[in-house]
Amino acid sequence: MGEFSVIAIRSVDLGVPDVARAETFYTESWGLAVAVRQGGVVYLRATGREHHVLALHPHHRSEILSVSFRVAAGETLSQIATAVTTVNGRIIEAVGPNGEPDGGLVLKVLSPEGYVLRFHHGDVLHDYKDTRCSCPYRMSHVNLNCADIKATSHFFQNALGFKLTDRSKAMAFLSCNQDHHSIVLADSGVNGLNHVAFMMPDLESVMRGSGRMIDNGFPIGWGVGRHGPGDNVFAYFVDPFGFVIEYTAEVLQVGEDYQAHGPDYWVWPAGRTDHWGIAPPKPSYVKQAQLAIHFATPKVDNKSLRSETGGPLSS
Repeated sequence: MGEFSVIAIRSVDLGVPDVARAETFYTESWGLAVAVRQGGVVYLRATGREHHVLALHPHHRSEILSVSFRVAAGETLSQIATAVTTVNGRIIEAVGPNGEPDGGLVLKVLSPEGYVLRFHHGDVLHDYKDTRCSCPYRMSHVNLNCADIKATSHFFQNALGFKLTDRSKAMAFLSCNQDHHSIVLADSGVNGLNHVAFMMPDLESVMRGSGRMIDNGFPIGWGVGRHGPGDNVFAYFVDPFGFVIEYTAEVLQVGEDYQAHGPDYWVWPAGRTDHWGIAPPKPSYVKQAQLAIHFATPKVDNKSLRSETGGPLSS
């Protein structure tokens, strides 16, 4: 695969049992805005040009449905499909027109771990940026729980072209552009979603956004603090449906000359949980929420799963 076959993380699709309540939370408290509604799904935009960063689907329980990425060229989609099937992933939907309102071409795959991943090219962008202040302006990263962090890290690097930027004792940080990380893998012993992070314009926006959340009855779950790997500011919350979400800002920008560090480097003094030393220990309810969300099983007939070349896939 070429360098940075994937060029950006774009959006996340969540399944929730009450879409109306979720829309109210993510617009009035979290700071997103409705881009469009279609087929019972609510697509929410940030203040940047992305068509949407979050899609809320009616679902019988809280689950993550997919994580979406953007690629630079249309032919990259077929290359990713081939690479994914080579490492025992599956094609859920082959490369084709995207029927959702963001348009373009899309490929939908199932990773060996059961992560549902979508890859987009030529999708719609907004002509303007939203002028609202202290609100998310794009997706920052998604943190995924892993049963086998070594194998999952190899999948993202070898099949999708991500680069390992740092490795702490508990996590692997992977980049697909100049952001220090767009995917984080947590060595948690299970596969699923750990949390979703939304990029804020700056530290002031993180603080003001956190204040808005508190005003609306949603306390900070962990933070405010500054991470070690990535050097980004953070404030974690748990939404009404159990998803852990993060405001973040000031993510380290990395180039070819960035020196990745290992677990022995990323060590805090006893009792410290962030770079500044001011974030309190993460409470148990946040830790539990970070392990509770799983990927929904795609509703497809296994017999219909085909590789891009038309051959059957192994189960």
